[in-house]
Amino acid sequence: MDNNRHKLVILVGSVREGRFGPVVASWVAEQASAHGAFDVDIVDLADIDIPLELPAASPKYAGDDYPRPAGMAALTSALDGADAFVVVSPEYNHSYPASLKAAIDWHFTQWTAKPVAFVSYGGAAGGRHAVLHLENVLTELHAVTIRDGLAFPNYYTAWEDGRPLDPEAPGYAKTLLEQLAWWAGALRTAREANPYPA
Repeated sequence: MDNNRHKLVILVGSVREGRFGPVVASWVAEQASAHGAFDVDIVDLADIDIPLELPAASPKYAGDDYPRPAGMAALTSALDGADAFVVVSPEYNHSYPASLKAAIDWHFTQWTAKPVAFVSYGGAAGGRHAVLHLENVLTELHAVTIRDGLAFPNYYTAWEDGRPLDPEAPGYAKTLLEQLAWWAGALRTAREANPYPA
């Protein structure tokens, strides 16, 4: 493996009909590919069977024996193999979608000691309330959340032809990706040298 390249999973968190998430994820993937430090994989939760009913056991302790549905195998494999994540989320009622919470809760070790950045979109707040909640949840799973995220307020008027109209957006994305690449390399080296004491 090239130690200067990291496997990045961009997670599309909304499954709502007519959602804007895939547009945002595609643009983020373009920025990440151009950055040069990442091999990019977009994972769309709308393509995955994610039940809300969870097994009695915790995935933290069950590890590889956790009884996930067969339809979730591709998601679990992608999360397992990732060095870093970008979560793309809208804001629903000042928080993030239930689909995203369910996908997170079906896993534990897949997030541990890995960096997670956030790209949000919404109305006036640009999805920032959703990100605040996601930071709390993923910190509980021992992930490392990246400070500099991207938020797109009023996305329905702020994008055109699949791209944000704000000329500063690519620069903000570069900052996010620089931090994500640094943490991805540092944490991968640390995990390889010594298992994380979760």
